[in-house]
Amino acid sequence: MLALSAALGTVAAALVLRAVVAGPVAKYGGDALYTVLLYTLAVTAAPRIRPATAAALSLLASWAVEFAQLTGVPAQLSAQSPLARLVLGSTFNPPDLAWYAAGAALAWAVHTAATRPRPGGHESIRPTHARTRPGHDDARPAHDPDNAWTTRGHGGARTAAGRDGARPDG
Repeated sequence: MLALSAALGTVAAALVLRAVVAGPVAKYGGDALYTVLLYTLAVTAAPRIRPATAAALSLLASWAVEFAQLTGVPAQLSAQSPLARLVLGSTFNPPDLAWYAAGAALAWAVHTAATRPRPGGHESIRPTHARTRPGHDDARPAHDPDNAWTTRGHGGARTAAGRDGARPDG
């Protein structure tokens, strides 16, 4: 849901940019936001997508649309529909390719920063593979054969067994 909100916010930002600013800032800012929009749509469609994958896909899609402009088909469609003009553009412009890359990099950076676990944050963000034994301050990985606390049997009941098989409390 957050990615869909980001997509809608990106569309709003692009429309405001077009309405308020003119010239190269509006044009190239719009190019970057185009790729940001594709990025947010990729994350909406596949919420578990890795940021680098979403960035690569959105950049490749942006470049594909730009190179398609060399065929003249987007120009014909754009002449018939304002929506087609916004989505497909009309004329190939090599600097657009760099601005699409800037948009992909920006979206990747924001997504990576937003999903990075915070110190002291909730454990479900990035699960740990270590358990702490009761009464001890050290943490040992669950797969450690010397770990006194293991999961055994059906139902995941925890049982204690020391290194020599004896219970640690007796």
